[in-house]
Amino acid sequence: MNKLVLINALFSSLGAFICIGFLAFLNSSIEGSIWLIPPFGASMVLVMAVHDSPLAKPKNLILGHILSALSGVLIYYLFGNNFISLGLGVSLAIFVMMITKTIHPPAGANPIIVILTGAGLKFVFLPVAIGSIIIVIFAVGYNRLMKRMYPN
Repeated sequence: MNKLVLINALFSSLGAFICIGFLAFLNSSIEGSIWLIPPFGASMVLVMAVHDSPLAKPKNLILGHILSALSGVLIYYLFGNNFISLGLGVSLAIFVMMITKTIHPPAGANPIIVILTGAGLKFVFLPVAIGSIIIVIFAVGYNRLMKRMYPN
């Protein structure tokens, strides 16, 4: 294995550990609030391992997560929690991300979370919007520290 590849993998993994660890700390420390959702783990893969991908751009990460979560809220309010709603929520999220040019694959899970849990607009703000912004701020700083161009 190339030494440079190994070093890059180690520092990318460390970055993900720090950022997700911070969100997990907030999640466990601040009573009654959710700061961490599973799609954020996949977002970290993009901003740490393939930071130069168009899918990892800050606009895609933040707006992709927000628009997808809003898609889930809308579908849940209109149709409730059922198998049709789950399909509609994800399909609407894909549609909205495509027409706004904010595709971020991890965000496709947000409507599923919203519909299965019955989350409302508050969920779109916290954890989705605030968590996404924290990830982007961290990714910008950490990637610059590692002498990597993010955003590209």
